[in-house]
Amino acid sequence: MSDNTLLILDDDAPLRTRLRRAMEARDFTVVDASTVAEGVEKTREHSPAYAILDMKLEDGSGLSLVSELRKKRQDCRIVMLTSFGNIATAVASVKAGALDYLPKPADPDQIAAALHQREEAMPAPPQDPMSADRVRWEHIQRVYEQCGRNVSETARRLKMHRRTLQRILGKHAPRG
Repeated sequence: MSDNTLLILDDDAPLRTRLRRAMEARDFTVVDASTVAEGVEKTREHSPAYAILDMKLEDGSGLSLVSELRKKRQDCRIVMLTSFGNIATAVASVKAGALDYLPKPADPDQIAAALHQREEAMPAPPQDPMSADRVRWEHIQRVYEQCGRNVSETARRLKMHRRTLQRILGKHAPRG
């Protein structure tokens, strides 16, 4: 694909700016947006060849933009970014038409590689993946926040004893 137009949709302004600069350094022509509505508008104006979409935005989900991108340009290569990674949203992203689904903070080289990957090629394994302990800890923290920081409710949803959860929450995050 010789067209290197890229849409970046993320409501985190500092991240969006850093990502924009990093992708411009990789020869992309970048247009950015901070809301789903703005993303739809930019898509209708530019119909980009590539897109990096944040999953969770203030006015909705980046997933809602996938169909709009596909209407304007069937060959648009889309990568979803999220702070709250889970299997259900990863599957929904891929079913909607995204090429890949990456957790934040994603490395610009990793994002560029995902945008350029061929469907038949397996992506390279991550250089420094999170440890299983870290993944578990982040999952517990996410559920805890989603339950309004209610320990009893979080323990019930995680099918865990409340005191065990309190001990886990009292510790620092595991490294890696």
